[in-house]
Amino acid sequence: MHWIDWLVLGITIAYIVGYGIWKTRGIKSTEEYLLGERKLPWWTIGLSVVATQASAITFLSTPGQGFEDGMRFIQFYFGLPLAMVIISTTILPIYYKLKVYTAYEYLEGRFDLKTRTLTAILFLIQRGMGAGIVIYAPAIILSTIMGWQLGLTIWIMGILVIVYTVSGGTDAVSQTQKQQMIIILTGMVFAGYILISLLPDTVSISDAVHLAGHMGKLNVVDFEFDPSNKYNVWSGLIGGTFLFLSYFGTDQSQVQRYLSGRSLTQSRLGLLFNAVFKVPMQFCILFLGILLFVFYQFHQPPVFFNETAKNQLYQTEHRAKIQSLETQHTAAFEFKREALKEWLIAQESGNAKQKAIATEQLDKATESSKLVRKEVLALVNLQHPDSEAKDSDYVFITFILNNLPIGLVGLLLAVIFSAAMSTTASELNALATTTSVDLYKRSFRREEDDAHYLKASKLFTVMWGLIALLFATFASYFDNLIEAVNIVGSLFYGAILGVFVVAFYFKSVGARAVFTAAIIAEVLVITVFVLDKFGIMNVAYLWLNLIGCVLVVLIALMLQKMGNNN
Repeated sequence: MHWIDWLVLGITIAYIVGYGIWKTRGIKSTEEYLLGERKLPWWTIGLSVVATQASAITFLSTPGQGFEDGMRFIQFYFGLPLAMVIISTTILPIYYKLKVYTAYEYLEGRFDLKTRTLTAILFLIQRGMGAGIVIYAPAIILSTIMGWQLGLTIWIMGILVIVYTVSGGTDAVSQTQKQQMIIILTGMVFAGYILISLLPDTVSISDAVHLAGHMGKLNVVDFEFDPSNKYNVWSGLIGGTFLFLSYFGTDQSQVQRYLSGRSLTQSRLGLLFNAVFKVPMQFCILFLGILLFVFYQFHQPPVFFNETAKNQLYQTEHRAKIQSLETQHTAAFEFKREALKEWLIAQESGNAKQKAIATEQLDKATESSKLVRKEVLALVNLQHPDSEAKDSDYVFITFILNNLPIGLVGLLLAVIFSAAMSTTASELNALATTTSVDLYKRSFRREEDDAHYLKASKLFTVMWGLIALLFATFASYFDNLIEAVNIVGSLFYGAILGVFVVAFYFKSVGARAVFTAAIIAEVLVITVFVLDKFGIMNVAYLWLNLIGCVLVVLIALMLQKMGNNN
């Protein structure tokens, strides 16, 4: 990487961190550290909520998701606007009325201490794991650029984020996220412009869209009801709504963002901003992946985008085989490029017979390229039998490093690092808050002064940072990072949301019934997930959110009727 890119990267990150620390200097109380004195305006809340969710995974893995699987992932977000409206009108007023630090405080008043503690622990488990995946994503980039070992890179990145988060608390997180979102959006616009400009002169945007559609990448909406299908309208509207209700309504990493608002109205506006802004943003990032796919139809891609994994094959007995496959890959690409030229000519001419012949040749060429790639994947799997070969997370970073002009490479890397710092800081801050308020202060040390709890909150931030780093070392076992975060969340969100649904809407249900129901439901959700992994059942992960929530409600109602109450 050119020294100018290093300079842009360094200045951008130093500015973001320095700005956050400067804006939040002089924090002396636990309330300031955890909630920023509840003084943030709606636009800061809105950008902070978006930035917390839009991690480095969003900008690193989502384009790879679009590249590999097309646009159908956008259906995952169809339930988001509905969830934001429900939270703004029903859940948020309760939190503001009670002036809670965490979402789980409410549950003790409604039920009892053990229910509050259980939901807090479920949150801590899933968010601690999720934070590890978020740290892993940018570590891929730095290890690729520097040639460092991935494990070492994970720890360097994680420690930097821990130091940044401990210094300023939640206000530092929210203040820096405004700057980060501006840099992120600017960088992604530049990346899209460069992608379009690098397409051949004879290929218009219309041609690119038609080509992507022909090759099955514009699968935006699927109305077929299939519980085994991860992404369709029904999984997005139903499973997605339940996921986002739990994520934005009960996950402390998000609740803490809008509890920092100066008023109920400001927090509502911040959430509704997210409802309006998030889906179009995700659509554009996925479409960036589609443009990447079209770009690599005209410019030869690597046979495997994870260069480190591919190069390791040259040091093994598979050296001759991978060399042969790379030669075949080049030949298959040239064949496909010629077929593409004929297809585009036929597409423009409108000659049905010519188009049918060109389409057959293009499909044949595409299949030839896929077969070569499958053989490479098989070789990588042989070399790494303990993890599944994947390279979709490396597609966007490969394009950045190989095709962007000097200076813009540094800016796009700053985008991804900024997103990683933003989300990880939010999550560590939320983990520390929940541990400090819901466990430590409530059940272990109840009579200490504020200075003690401020110090404890900072120590818990460090503790959770180290736990996240440990989990990050196992993140490579997931197929795609953007899916991995949502899978981990879906394992726990349903049961957590179910407890809150009972708390809000079923006033006759008592503590013992809901506590027992939550444990049973969580066990059943994990069982369904494991059975799916072993092929015994076939249930897409988004439905786990609905299953967990419904199970808690139904089992709690049943137990209450049977007399299992307070």
